Amino acid sequence: MTETLKKTGSQDRTDLVAYWSIPLLDGVHTVEFEHGHTTGKRVIRVDGKEIVRKEWVFKLVGDETFEIGNQKTKCVLRVDPLPHFAFRYSLYVDGKPLEQFTEKQSQNIRSWTTVIGSQRYRIVLEKQALNVYVNGQICEAEHSFVKDGSEITFPLEETYATIKATSADENQGVIHQLYLDGKLVEEDIF
Repeated sequence: MTETLKKTGSQDRTDLVAYWSIPLLDGVHTVEFEHGHTTGKRVIRVDGKEIVRKEWVFKLVGDETFEIGNQKTKCVLRVDPLPHFAFRYSLYVDGKPLEQFTEKQSQNIRSWTTVIGSQRYRIVLEKQALNVYVNGQICEAEHSFVKDGSEITFPLEETYATIKATSADENQGVIHQLYLDGKLVEEDIF
C-alpha cells in the first residue's frame, strides 16, 4: 500500500482514512479516500489518479458519487458519523456494499493473471455471457463442446489460451480452468 501511495504524487497523506480494492472485468481498481476531520476536505483517487477534490466541505458527513473502470461502474462513498467525533467510511459499488459486490463478482467471474515475455495479462471469464476479456478488452473466442465439458479458445500473443469448463460434484458446480500452452494457470483469488 505505501508503494501505491507514493506513486500518486500527493505530498500530504495525513488525511488518508480508507483504501479499497474493487474487482471489475477490466481489472482490480483501488480507491483511496482522504478526509480532513476539521476542514471536511475530501479527496478520492482511483488507481492513483485524483478524481475528486473538495478543500472545504462544511458538512463532514454525506456521500460522494463517482465512476470507475471501462464499464463506468457507479460507486458511492458514504461518510457516516460515529460517537466521539469519529466517522465510518463505506463504499457501495453498483448499489451494493463492497463486500456484497465482491462476493457477487466472485460468483460471476473467473480471473487469471499471467506474464508472457515481459507483458502482463489479466484474463477474465464472465460466466453468464461466456465473454472473455484480456486486459479489460473483450476478445474473440471460439466456443466448443468436448467430451468432458466445453472449451473456450482465444489468441494470446503467439499462442492460444484455452479455458476448460468441466462438471464437478453438486457442491462445486462447473469448474473453469485456464491453460496456456497446455499448462494450468492458477486462478486469481479476490
